[in-house]
Amino acid sequence: MMVPAALLLLGALTAVVAPRLLARADWPDREPVVALWMWQCVVAGVLLCCALSMTLSAAAAWQAVHGHVFASAPRAVVDAYPFGTAGPWPATTAVALAGAGLWSAAMLVREVARARTRRRRRRAELLVRAPLLPGEEPAAGRLVVLEGERPDAWWLPGPTSQLVVTTAALRRLKGQQLDALLAHEQGHAQARHHWLLHCSAALADGFPQVPVFGAFRDEMHRLVELAADDVASRRFGRLTTALALVELNEDRGVFGPGPAPLAHVPQRVHRLLAPPDRLTAMRRLRLTAAAALVPAIPVLVALLPGLRALS
Repeated sequence: MMVPAALLLLGALTAVVAPRLLARADWPDREPVVALWMWQCVVAGVLLCCALSMTLSAAAAWQAVHGHVFASAPRAVVDAYPFGTAGPWPATTAVALAGAGLWSAAMLVREVARARTRRRRRRAELLVRAPLLPGEEPAAGRLVVLEGERPDAWWLPGPTSQLVVTTAALRRLKGQQLDALLAHEQGHAQARHHWLLHCSAALADGFPQVPVFGAFRDEMHRLVELAADDVASRRFGRLTTALALVELNEDRGVFGPGPAPLAHVPQRVHRLLAPPDRLTAMRRLRLTAAAALVPAIPVLVALLPGLRALS
């Protein structure tokens, strides 16, 4: 049981240390895409630790699972995992981790189902407020203009994704500001940011007592907006994108005084107007490679006894 216990310890250590290191780092706002990758690797590493520990614990507890896990392994590799004297703990660990995995899957299914229900309801409302013309078919990427007194725009994902903008936004946004706003929403669509939000919300809702999952959800909501801002600013400039954000949100009390429901918007505007220096290409490459090591280490820990036996 040494390897499954080591994997659980590694997962707990990753869940505690990695978010703190990322919170202290000064580069995530400068490189949101790299930060998104880093967070995904951290959470994948934690989940992989649990999955591998569950697999090895089940192999120690039940001979049928052991036979499947080590079916094609040489005898020396099988002997390198001494499961015979593990006692009752392997079965308990395997059942607990399997239950957590099933609960995670159920939370993800629930989150996706809720999102689809919301999208269907919003699409039905769109068809009422902006019906298709005779002979017109729904098409992906279709821009829908709605009558509305509040400036607003959003992206509706799905098989026929749509960009929706209100007439108030069209009146308020000047020049290329509307183009920057649409580029922002297209950045979300092209990167499939909604799947990151679904997965992070499922883990945070399923395990509210695990801080790393709550931090993962909060950072996904923040970083996807920064990444989409960068997509728009590269095409239409930082000033144009910042002005589009201001025009779209100034009537919502975002810029004070007092607490605002969208407190991240002023920070995004400030970041666009006073952009921090980007990291060098070599440092971005090093961070990307370091992040990829996080889920690779649990695999190495799980295989280490067998690799030693073969050598």
